Amino acid sequence: MNAVNPESVAALKPPDELSSAVVPLLKGVVYQEESPAVWAALLNQQAGVRDYVAVLGLELMLDEAEGYAFLRSRPGNDDDSATATPRLVTRRQLSYAVSLLLALLRKKLAEFDAGGGDTRLILSRDQVVDLVRIFLPAGSNEVKLIDQIDATLNKIAELGFVRRLRGQQQMIEVRRIIKAFVDAQWLADFDDRLAEYRRQIDQPPEATDG
Repeated sequence: MNAVNPESVAALKPPDELSSAVVPLLKGVVYQEESPAVWAALLNQQAGVRDYVAVLGLELMLDEAEGYAFLRSRPGNDDDSATATPRLVTRRQLSYAVSLLLALLRKKLAEFDAGGGDTRLILSRDQVVDLVRIFLPAGSNEVKLIDQIDATLNKIAELGFVRRLRGQQQMIEVRRIIKAFVDAQWLADFDDRLAEYRRQIDQPPEATDG
């Protein structure tokens, strides 16, 4: 997961005609539903925005159908050599708990989309707990499990992949931008790790001589 370095944002001065679109992008994800004016400016000036951020070693990722846009490092810009473009986007290492829940939510969204109907996937905390429970050892402490999931959901919300519904803290919406970060290959790789993890859980403890 990548995020624009806030200290770098302050030093960037895009041309005035691009500021209304570029500055919000440098601060985070732009959603059509949340920022319709910014979204309109971004669509109108898309070519100029792409050219400007390319100079900074970034590329614009825009999904008009899903209604979101964000910046990421350009391919080949991760070299740490002296000739590499200075990094404006910092890379975040995801914990196993965050990776697990992201994978499960992404799969849930795929199932939801396959069923048609509403475009917003809303889940209760209890539903999220049920998704995770099968990957935990039998007899896990329920209270501790809920606390851990709440903490993980808060982290994922900070990353922008879910949001808690206003006035309904037990309910979350899975943001569709998760599709841009958790692709089929990522899921396949993580499935392999999950399979190994579940084998370890299901494996009975080795007998010891009394």
